[in-house]
Amino acid sequence: MIIRIIYIFCFLILNANFLVSKEVNVFSSRHYESDYKLYDFFTKKTGIKVNVITGKSKLLEKRVIEEGSSCKGDLLILADAGRMGSAESKGLFQKFNSDILKKKIPENLRTDYWYSIAKRARIFFYNSANIKNKDLKNIDYLDLADEKWNGDILIRASNNIYNQSLVAYMIEVYGEKKATEWIKGLVKNMARSPQGNDRAQILGVAAKEGKIAVANTYYHSLMMSGKKGTEQKKAAEKVSPIFPGQNSKGTHINISGAGLLKHSPNKKNAIKLLEFLLSDKAQKHIVNNTFEYPISQNVNPHPIVSRMGKNFKENNTISISSYFKWQSKAYKIMLENGWK
Repeated sequence: MIIRIIYIFCFLILNANFLVSKEVNVFSSRHYESDYKLYDFFTKKTGIKVNVITGKSKLLEKRVIEEGSSCKGDLLILADAGRMGSAESKGLFQKFNSDILKKKIPENLRTDYWYSIAKRARIFFYNSANIKNKDLKNIDYLDLADEKWNGDILIRASNNIYNQSLVAYMIEVYGEKKATEWIKGLVKNMARSPQGNDRAQILGVAAKEGKIAVANTYYHSLMMSGKKGTEQKKAAEKVSPIFPGQNSKGTHINISGAGLLKHSPNKKNAIKLLEFLLSDKAQKHIVNNTFEYPISQNVNPHPIVSRMGKNFKENNTISISSYFKWQSKAYKIMLENGWK
């Protein structure tokens, strides 16, 4: 009997699949249905089941904190570097080594605690029937405060995380004083009180309610794809993109990112999933469904995105982790200077 028990024990040790859970638990604020298909690809490849819980970033962060060491989450996936920084600052992530991730992800797009899985650029859009391309030659973010654009700028509200990261970026690059002056000028130049999402700004420019819209690249591509209806596609066709900072510091970049949670019960599986998300197959799936930019240099953006701009100059001289450092300050300055 004792020999039989020893045999069974040795068998289990040698066959790790009996001892290791074949699942991974993902907490994600990303709202793309296509992500579920991506997880299905991973399951078919590895046999590891992916359980997904979605929600707003702050609620997911709160849940992880409240559950503490009993939290069953393995990966936390969020959109925006500032949100990733917030989770890191609260000690939600743990470090781990992955030569694959370090090789594939530029240093400015990762930290020791989280990694980027897709990129987006916050750029300008204009209506050629309302303004000429030559008038936008060499335009930069700082130019949004130029009085010649008085009443011409369309941009969403100050409580939007993408705008808070943009202002945080401006503080990091130009300093608090210059960023504050920039906000003052930008607010004076707004065509209307901020309203709606990024698509609303693009629709406003198409309708000539303003001359320059500030929006993330994928919003315009989504409209161009027809997935938001014929009317929005027609509006998007009236609008052209322009990438700020091409003759100066480059275009502001943000990301979707993921980190390994501190009390991950399925650490090895979670790392496998995260490394899979940076594989060429996964990167192609992401960019062809969400219209974000790939992290992998081996993968091209969606054709609609490529036509918009594929080889533009990014500002890769700063770490995107700096956005969180300045976000509270950025929001305070925005409110103090009338950015509603």
